[in-house]
Formats: sequence, structure tokens, C-alpha cells
Amino acid sequence: MKFDLVITGVGGQGTVLASRIVARAAMDAGWQVRTSETIGMAQREGCVVSHVRVGENLAGALVPDGRADVLLGFELAEAVRALAKLKAGGKAIVNEDVIVPTSVSVGLSRYQVQDIREYLEKELPGVCFLRASEVAREAGNSKTANVVMLGALSTLPGLPFSPEGLLEAVLKTVPSQFREINRKAFEMGRRAMGVC
Repeated sequence: MKFDLVITGVGGQGTVLASRIVARAAMDAGWQVRTSETIGMAQREGCVVSHVRVGENLAGALVPDGRADVLLGFELAEAVRALAKLKAGGKAIVNEDVIVPTSVSVGLSRYQVQDIREYLEKELPGVCFLRASEVAREAGNSKTANVVMLGALSTLPGLPFSPEGLLEAVLKTVPSQFREINRKAFEMGRRAMGVC
């Protein structure tokens, strides 16, 4: 078994926590794991890319270009930025949420949501778009969007852990007072994949 995952988003979206949860689930399933993060200059709203490599005899922590089995895009434009990591035939789950960069807010550039979405659809046949933050709000807390994305991930075939193992890793990782809301977010993420 060899499994490479790239999670990309913006600081504050929980990409690093999500990668830690995935790594924990894989280790609990008995696999070797290596992780790494590439974090932008700003802690909030800077680009964040998390790498999770699972298997035996792992050579390094960074997923090389063209090798990721799955790309989890927590933000639309950041998913495009990380496309080179995904292998041919790899799976992508992309949150449709947009975090508008400062350059757009001050009028120096534009954020063309429809063009970005169409580009992803063209480059990634079968890409699944989710409204993870909306689902998280329905679950009761918008900050659980990362767990919604993990619930969606758990529906894919060929993972190095079971859906139950990934949920267990979520529940072991989050503070006890947030376990039930995260359980709900995870299950709602799984159901959301049914419409992809």
C-alpha cells in the first residue's frame, strides 16, 4: 500500500489539523506515515499545503509533483495552485468556498470564481465540488468544514484506513467538548459526497 494525499487551503481553515487527523488514522491502522506542511508568510489567509504520505519504505515527507492520489482543496483557487501534485487519474474534492485575497479586496486583481471552477472541471474530470462551510454551518459550527472535507474523503476507495478509523482519529484529536459536533460534520460530509 502506498497513498499520497495533498491538502491545500488558506491559513485558518484547518488544513494542518486535517493532515494530523489523516496521519493518526493511518498510523492507527498500522502504516508508516510522513507529513509536512508548506505554510505561506501569513498565518491567517496565507497559502497552506499539507502533505501526508502513507505506506512502507517512505522516501520523504513531501509529495512529488504528479504523485498525489487525492487532492483535498479547502479553497477554490488554492486547489488550482496545487493541481501539479495530483497524479493522472487521481481524485479531487474541492470546497467551493472562496477566501478573497487582499489584492482583490483593494482592487488590484480579480477573483473569477466561475473561470476557476470551469478550469478545475476541465483539468480534473470527475472533480467533486462541495460547499463544506455551508455543510459545517448546518452541522452547527462553520469551523468544522475541515472535518466535513474529511468525511467526504472517507467515502473514496483505496484509503489506508476505514471510514470508522478516520472518524475515530477525528474524535481522538478534537477537544472532548467538540466531539459530537465534529461527528455530525463528518457524517454530513460523507452524505454530501452522495450528490457528487
